[in-house]
Amino acid sequence: MKKAFKISRLVIVLSVFVLTLFFLYNKSKAKPMVFHTEKPFMTSIIKKTVATGSVVPRKEIEIKPQVSGIVEELFIEAGKKVKSGDVIARVRIIPDLVNLNNAEGRLERAKIAFEDARTNFEREKKLLSDGVIAATEFQQADVTFKNARQEVDAAGSNLELIKEGVNRKSGKVTNTLIRSTIDGMVLDVPVKVGTSVIETNNFNAGTTIASVADVNDMIFDGKVDETEVGKIKPGMDLMLIVGAIDNDTFHATLKYISPKGVLENGAVQFEIKADVILKADQFIRAGYSANADIVLDRRPQVMAIKEAYLLFEGDSAYVEIETASQVFEKRYVKTGLSDGINIQVLSGITMKDKIKVPAMNVNMQK
Repeated sequence: MKKAFKISRLVIVLSVFVLTLFFLYNKSKAKPMVFHTEKPFMTSIIKKTVATGSVVPRKEIEIKPQVSGIVEELFIEAGKKVKSGDVIARVRIIPDLVNLNNAEGRLERAKIAFEDARTNFEREKKLLSDGVIAATEFQQADVTFKNARQEVDAAGSNLELIKEGVNRKSGKVTNTLIRSTIDGMVLDVPVKVGTSVIETNNFNAGTTIASVADVNDMIFDGKVDETEVGKIKPGMDLMLIVGAIDNDTFHATLKYISPKGVLENGAVQFEIKADVILKADQFIRAGYSANADIVLDRRPQVMAIKEAYLLFEGDSAYVEIETASQVFEKRYVKTGLSDGINIQVLSGITMKDKIKVPAMNVNMQK
């Protein structure tokens, strides 16, 4: 009885030991790797570079006064549309004391000369009627009298212009009304009623009354790195992405590339300008920052694969094609344009082929 018990216990111990070994063996066996596959697909390949900048009006004009004085009235505000010739402000002239004094003195001298010429004219006229002097002598007195009268009118008009900016003889306001010089939208009015302004002249740029621009004619003004400027040329298409406008892309055409670069933050940047093409319902505020994707080359609707699926052997590229379940063969391919993610395949595979996805790419997709 004891012997049977010992044999049974030994059998149980051996069974547990064998099962343990079997379990550890199965656990230590590596699971077979199952590779995923993907088919080629049709897509448009666009190779592009990026330029940063802003969208600005092509024509932005600063309206400045032709006289110095104080802003008496403003007729516009930022955002209002104006036409060329529209009055945007009125300036009340504060005359220069020296010029005012000279103008008043000129008028007084002209009046004195006029009175003297009139007295002489009347005397010569009487002598002519009495037959004492010849007509030629009277003609000289007549000319002097007319010149003196004209000088009084000119001196009076000059004094009025200096004091009020108005020539009453013509009845027109001259430089006190500030007018827009172009059609467009008022972008900024940096002055207020009561602000002193300085006229524009050879020695001073003058005070800006308002900035006016045509917001229907916008350009992209940006910078391109020196490593990319050699790849672009005028006439290329740009796709603008404006940071402040979501879910809308604007198109532009490259028109200008600066021949000289500027060193900025350790890199040479070249200025570019492009005409922005706006649709009827599109509006961009001046100064919006934007990124421009410059299309270097494109291939519409071509067969492509993920560039990460390509493998290389020397100068040749190949992919692994599934011929049976989890059985792959090497297939050399000829590639075309790449956008960094997808790459065009010119030959070597068909749309029905299943391409092996490398394990690294499977992990990255997960």
